[in-house]
Amino acid sequence: MTVKSCEKVEKSQVALTIEVNAAEFEAAVEKAYQKMRRKISVPGFRPGKAPRKMIERMYGAEVFFEEAINIAFPEAYEAAAEQEKLQIVGYPTVEMVGEVTKDGFTFKATTPVYPEVTLGEYKGLKAEKPEVKVLAADVDERLKALADRNTRLVSVDRAAKSGDTAVIDFEGFLDGKPFDGGKGENHNLELGSGSFVPGFEDQVIGMKAGEEKDIDITFPENYHADLAGKAVVFKVKVHEVKEKEVPAMDDEFAKDVSEFDTLKDLKADLKKKITEERQKDADRVFEENLMNQVAENITADIPDVMVENQAHQYLDNFKAQISRQFPYEEYKKMTGMDDAKLLEEAKEPALRQVKMDLATAAIIKAENIEASDEDVEAEFAKMAEQFGMDVEMVKKYLSKEQVHDQILTQKAVAVVVDSATAEKPAKKTAKKAETAEGEEKKPAKKTTKKAETAEGEEKPKKAPAKKAAKKEEKEAE
Repeated sequence: MTVKSCEKVEKSQVALTIEVNAAEFEAAVEKAYQKMRRKISVPGFRPGKAPRKMIERMYGAEVFFEEAINIAFPEAYEAAAEQEKLQIVGYPTVEMVGEVTKDGFTFKATTPVYPEVTLGEYKGLKAEKPEVKVLAADVDERLKALADRNTRLVSVDRAAKSGDTAVIDFEGFLDGKPFDGGKGENHNLELGSGSFVPGFEDQVIGMKAGEEKDIDITFPENYHADLAGKAVVFKVKVHEVKEKEVPAMDDEFAKDVSEFDTLKDLKADLKKKITEERQKDADRVFEENLMNQVAENITADIPDVMVENQAHQYLDNFKAQISRQFPYEEYKKMTGMDDAKLLEEAKEPALRQVKMDLATAAIIKAENIEASDEDVEAEFAKMAEQFGMDVEMVKKYLSKEQVHDQILTQKAVAVVVDSATAEKPAKKTAKKAETAEGEEKKPAKKTTKKAETAEGEEKPKKAPAKKAAKKEEKEAE
């Protein structure tokens, strides 16, 4: 094999002109003969027994050339790429140069390679970082969640109301005949949950234990075909009515749900945990904001295949995620999407990810970042502790190479983050988003006045609201 030329072309591609000499081609032709001889019929010889020269005399010397080229090409191409020290990232396009003879052949392979990357600014950057605040209401919300998990259902001797759980038998009838899927026994139905057909739970409200009732229901038009828009009757019997018994928020509650003896200590621990969670989220957002800048600052002629491969990876991950819920083919029918559309939508985020990966690799190279065997073992131990697994079990799921690369990436990101400056999020942007999402609509006149104020007038101070906010923050401390 001889590399006659190696030229760089656009989109980080390299055009290799490679010559396969007579000896190499002869070896490939012999392999082609050994592979093909059983399929070639020659009078007077059993299948596979005809000599090569006899076959070539009968069918022409070129009978094995096409298969020989297919055999010789991969080895010659790989040897040329290794000789030229090319970091190939995709499949080549190949064209023959000149004729193929017993003396060999020449071909041109144009292949995408890892692009040359020029880093822009990656140190001393500035990016927004969310402020971390924990209010009393945040702690109360966590307490409520704890209370909900420890709420009991207790039987009551009264009519059922919204929020109660009714234990019922039911059977549905269409035109006087039972229909499939319309029957249940000792079913726990939370009234007001919306888990049954619209109108069903409303008619159970008011029933008592031991009471029976016929409930008239019309299925929605968008219900499945057999019952869509149909009027049916459900025969319902209530066996029991249960209400939620929510535990009191006191020291006894704290002892029951945690390792703390007082509600005050439990609240302090909840506040600490919420703060840590939000700090991690804020750090992650800050890191993402910075790395997005770094990625946009690079200069690189990125080959299309790198973006396409990343888009295909996103699609594969999406398919796996959807398939855990219901069949992917059903999802495509419901949404009117297909693989081609999904791939097209994935190209933009795929390009961002490719830029991010290129930027990270460039920082690793520029900063001479390394990861020792000790670093890798320490990371395995850290992950084992984090997931509550044995180290050897973690190693079954992740290779040393994967963890090694992960550490390099972490160190590269740290170079950017440690040298950066955090800025508070722009208040105007936050307030605008908040208004769009949740504020009530004002009458036209007041809205106009508010717009004028935003353009230039001095805003009135809202001292009472400010004091209330401070009081709430204090309660969370």
